[in-house]
Amino acid sequence: MASTVRVQAPIGQRALFITTLAVPLTGWTVHAVSLHRKLAAARRDPLTGLLGRDGFTTRARQITDRYSDAALVVLVDLDHFKQINDGPGGHAAGDRVLAATATRITAWAGSRSAVGRLGGDEFAVAVRIGPARREIRLAQLVQLLAQPVEVEDGVLVDVAASVGAACPDVLGTTDLSVLQRAADAAMYAGKHTGRAVLANRSHATVPSINGRRAGRPGTHTLGQAA
Repeated sequence: MASTVRVQAPIGQRALFITTLAVPLTGWTVHAVSLHRKLAAARRDPLTGLLGRDGFTTRARQITDRYSDAALVVLVDLDHFKQINDGPGGHAAGDRVLAATATRITAWAGSRSAVGRLGGDEFAVAVRIGPARREIRLAQLVQLLAQPVEVEDGVLVDVAASVGAACPDVLGTTDLSVLQRAADAAMYAGKHTGRAVLANRSHATVPSINGRRAGRPGTHTLGQAA
């Protein structure tokens, strides 16, 4: 009997020891995951200083949820950006155009907005703009983005951007993924037209691939030059 007790006691102690270790390890795992998410949300694009995709998504959802029908989600894509990168100024000129575009969008949107660089030459904005001012504010954005950018001493580069926007009251939802998909479709519907396009419900049904919509006749499709 005594030998049985001596065998069982160490096993119980080991189990208790393992359980004791598991509790703080589990807590640290949860903490690490939470910290990773917070860091990802706070991470900014090193070139432009804008929010990265994760940070923009977090902040944009707060804006659409808070302001609902007065919120506006805007996507911006630079036209013919590859030509700038391949031009005499090379990637340095392209970087200056991207930085200038970020500065202009931020100034247009104001301090209470969310402005992010989603990648490459694509930018996103979530901002509070009521229905009565949407068209004029979007026209102002297009005009602002069309101003030439100085890429080196005295050398100006002509730029232009395609702009698409979506709002909850038109689409009937504050779901950010739906709003972005619709804004993306609207942006490509107005590609190279020099005007912003405000999405309607039909734009929200356009299929997309990794945020880039599938082809439709007469619109920009995957694989075409922007």
